[in-house]
Amino acid sequence: MQEYWESYVKPIEDKKAMISFNAGMADSVPNPEYMYVGFVKVKLNSPKEDGLVTEEEANDVGFIEDRLEMESLRWRSGKYIGRIITQGEVNFIYYLKMDFEWSNTVESAMSHFSEYKYEFGSRMDMEWEVYQKLLFPTIREWQIIANHHSCNNLQEQGDSLKSERAIEHKAYFENKENREEFISLIEGKGFNKQSEMEVPFNGKTMYGIQFYRKDIPHYYEIDNLTMQIIDMSESLAGMYDGWECSMVK
Repeated sequence: MQEYWESYVKPIEDKKAMISFNAGMADSVPNPEYMYVGFVKVKLNSPKEDGLVTEEEANDVGFIEDRLEMESLRWRSGKYIGRIITQGEVNFIYYLKMDFEWSNTVESAMSHFSEYKYEFGSRMDMEWEVYQKLLFPTIREWQIIANHHSCNNLQEQGDSLKSERAIEHKAYFENKENREEFISLIEGKGFNKQSEMEVPFNGKTMYGIQFYRKDIPHYYEIDNLTMQIIDMSESLAGMYDGWECSMVK
């Protein structure tokens, strides 16, 4: 299983939650070798008002995370696949081959952190529902992850993300009629058509459109913009395929 982690924010039970998960194993789940899901729920001592972790306590969370990993390797317990921080608690999530030694793993790890209250447990999850339905992002959440990677890359090159510039987008549809309806929708929102294309996809032809508008590629602005475009494309059974823009110093 490849190690490749992503993080994003979403609501859980109407409360803000920070999700971190191993995206690298997405293509190999469910894995019949790991049939149990195990969790450790650690109560934060001084969470932020929104229930997330403070910068000061984040170090302790990292130490707990590392110790759990160390003990899971020692006990050969399973695979660490995700973490959820919400409502003043941190939930560390593992998938296990067997769960009879999970208590040994957790208690050995948490014996180093007597100042933290915790609870733990496990249950069978042969379909990996916790990973696929709770940790894994929706299409919209994946787009926000991609947005923030792009914004980070622009900032690393010296872009302040404050200057308006042409931002190019792509979307694909199953037929020309839906593409034409989409073009009408986006033109009504001030976008300009740049080009049309036809590409093979899963044995059929998808009808694409590349379009642009002057906008600001800042985190929140681009999130709101891409969510609107996803809504418009999905209303016509289409698929949004992201954006790009030039760097402005």
